[in-house]
Amino acid sequence: MEQHQNGEPFVYISRRPKDTETLAAWLANAAVPGTVIGLDGDLGAGKTAFSQFFAKHLGVKGIVNSPTFTIIKEYEGRLPFYHMDVYRVSLEEAEDLGLDEYFYGSGVSLVEWSQIVEELLPKPHLHLYIETTGETERKITVQGFGEPYEEWCRSLKQNGVFTE
Repeated sequence: MEQHQNGEPFVYISRRPKDTETLAAWLANAAVPGTVIGLDGDLGAGKTAFSQFFAKHLGVKGIVNSPTFTIIKEYEGRLPFYHMDVYRVSLEEAEDLGLDEYFYGSGVSLVEWSQIVEELLPKPHLHLYIETTGETERKITVQGFGEPYEEWCRSLKQNGVFTE
């Protein structure tokens, strides 16, 4: 497998949900057709909360919840939003889901538990790893693989959104 070229990972400290929403809003505003975001972390770390904030700032109306049993949920916003949860899917099963149609389509794909299908993700994508560090505090490691995602990370850092 060809290695992803990747940018330097950055760490964002979210002290409360509003901080997580700030990061999600920035990323949602930067999203363009074909944006792919992988989202990983322990159970209960806040992957679905991040996804809900992201969807809100992408202009999705209504309730966004984890697609654990349906695997993929589609929503309408500024761009189509494809919310995926591949926790209960094997790599082989994921290959049969036609994920490429979403990844290379006109919308934004956010994949919870993306490490399971890492080899199916497009070469350029953004990856977030959320860790619980306190009751409301989270450490979010953000890494861009290729452009425009490496540039997004540089821009976030230059604008003071990230802390190391």
